[in-house]
Amino acid sequence: MRADDIVISTYPKCGTTWTQRIVGMMVFGSAAPFPVQDISPWPDFRVPPPGAMHELAASQEHRRFLKSHLPVDALPYYEGVKYIHVARDGRDAAMSFFNHKANYTPEVNERFVEISNVDPKFGDGDSFDFSPQDAADHFAGWVDGPEDELGDPGAGYFAMENSFWAARQDPNVLLVHYNDMKADLDGEMRRLAKFLDINIAEDLWPELVEAAGFKAMKKAAEQLMPEAGGIWKGGGKTFINKGTNRRWEGVCRPEDLARYDAKAAAEFSPSLAAWCKHGRLIAGDPRKVPD
Repeated sequence: MRADDIVISTYPKCGTTWTQRIVGMMVFGSAAPFPVQDISPWPDFRVPPPGAMHELAASQEHRRFLKSHLPVDALPYYEGVKYIHVARDGRDAAMSFFNHKANYTPEVNERFVEISNVDPKFGDGDSFDFSPQDAADHFAGWVDGPEDELGDPGAGYFAMENSFWAARQDPNVLLVHYNDMKADLDGEMRRLAKFLDINIAEDLWPELVEAAGFKAMKKAAEQLMPEAGGIWKGGGKTFINKGTNRRWEGVCRPEDLARYDAKAAAEFSPSLAAWCKHGRLIAGDPRKVPD
């Protein structure tokens, strides 16, 4: 790690790529599109050849911003490195994750099976449904857990949010919420710039904010995600899907939504439950609210 590194770690489908795009524009001081997957290394991603992500990170001379889907207690911690966590209501994350997985190409599914079958953590020959096709069934299985698609409770949604909540008062950790980015993108981007000690010229702000908007990112999907065509049917425009919340309404079964509510109440403190559901603008600054 380098002293000025930035780590963006989230549960999947909570605004990871969105935040990578925003941070990248701040680092480069430009709204020009860049290939996110090629610029922001993901060290805990096991689909590329071993060592590929570390080689990419080592080759970079700009201020690095790295991606992860690990909880904070599974990340290497270095004083001075900045850690950004983006949260989202679990119901919204699960629905977005369904779209993400339902559109994997057959080749990617084969690679996932290959990796899991040789990992003793998951046992020999275990079979996982990497590409579910029924949104309601997917959500029901997601709620019943373990929460992530490989059955690892340590990497699941509830473990992830609890881990970063516990670290929320660390001055090198910033909690951001998907809802707040949708409600006040300019304000949240300014929070990020301040946290990262990056000065942006005032006349550049409108251009950066416009480029970080959903419509602009959807339009630039092929430039932002040039390798997506080999991963998802429909490529980058499938990956950058709708950018909306509450798609679970009228899709997920009432009993499954009730189980989610019960699990959130059991797994989260009241303040964390309010944060995950609403974000800072409604639930309050995570650094200032009690457990």
